[in-house]
Amino acid sequence: MQANRAKQRLLTIIDERQKELVQFLQELVAIPSDNPPGDCLKIAEHVKSKLTEFQFDSVKFYEVSDQDLTNVGMKKAANVIAYENFSGNRGIEITLNSHGDVVPPGAGWTHDPYGGEIIDGKLYGRGAAVSKSDIATYTFAALALREVGEDLSGKISLAFTFDEETGGEIGPKWLLDRNIINPDMAICPGFTYSAVNAHNGCLHLEVKITGKQAHAAEPQYGDDALEAMTAVLERLYTYRKKLHQKKSTVPGIDSPTLVVGSIHGGINTNVVPDECTIRLDRRLIPEENPEMIENELLSLISGVVEGFAGIEVEMKQILLAKSFGPIPETLQIVQALKRNWNIVMGGDLKIHGSPLYTDARHFYEAGIPVLLFGAGPKTLLEANGHRADEHVKIDDLLKATKIVALSLYDLLKK
Repeated sequence: MQANRAKQRLLTIIDERQKELVQFLQELVAIPSDNPPGDCLKIAEHVKSKLTEFQFDSVKFYEVSDQDLTNVGMKKAANVIAYENFSGNRGIEITLNSHGDVVPPGAGWTHDPYGGEIIDGKLYGRGAAVSKSDIATYTFAALALREVGEDLSGKISLAFTFDEETGGEIGPKWLLDRNIINPDMAICPGFTYSAVNAHNGCLHLEVKITGKQAHAAEPQYGDDALEAMTAVLERLYTYRKKLHQKKSTVPGIDSPTLVVGSIHGGINTNVVPDECTIRLDRRLIPEENPEMIENELLSLISGVVEGFAGIEVEMKQILLAKSFGPIPETLQIVQALKRNWNIVMGGDLKIHGSPLYTDARHFYEAGIPVLLFGAGPKTLLEANGHRADEHVKIDDLLKATKIVALSLYDLLKK
């Protein structure tokens, strides 16, 4: 089939299947998959059932072991893989990876977070934008390509995982480490109005300070862990003020950040606290070395604690998500997306980095060119991502599906 005709056929097919596309997303939103607590088996089973119903090739269901779940603090999860194979001699594989776990809804919703309600062209619900929408986008893009399959060679692997909120270790990384997917390139969740070719890394540290209890009436007989932690916090906040001086050269990424996200300590008002624990989040720009930054923080904290008699400190890494990119804009996958974005949206697609971190890093670490693109607005804030009344515009969902389908056509064309 002539390329222009085939592409027009793809656009028509996706328009014709809009109702199915939206319904699929509504079904996904309706299934709670909050992480934590991380019970994501039901949604994984539903995705497997739908991909089987859609007659994809070799639909596989990989349930995660109890030990692996315990390691990442989840209850139940699985990885769902399906293929769309095309005849021909080219062995290229393109993986479309999205996640179905979501942050808990939290307070402040004016719509049912599991309702999938559509108002004024917007579909509301937790995960509607981040990133259940891209399970739907990628699925229906692959389904559309089936109708022009005689033009194509290679295969698409749909890899739907359910642990992004805990780091992707038992999802994309697990699949790549076991060679269950072997992509030449990959697309991971993003938004419709730009593509992300780089993102920050993230280091989570837990710092536990231990002292000695004493009665509040005789505090001189204790070693105050909270006092020592106060000094640590003051030093960390001084350190944080200087981070803006360090700038990334990647568009869309500014400076490193540091946030102390939690603090716990003490047993009662009238007892000198013998223990205090904090957890901190240090975002890493692509130019930074994660090991050097971790050592820098460990040294800084140890130096403060040394000034307190009777105080001990224990520090451990909770998470290290390395940054990825930037991947060159000259790569085939970037050029295909830019070309077809212009067809659907008009104008030039913006390529930039992001201060977030995502599962895409696992593909990048494996040497696989990866780009973030999917259904959604220009910013997380606009979509209320990770906030009350999260939503995606139906029009953006439709456009993203078309752009992904057209780009896959160019990449797989004989």
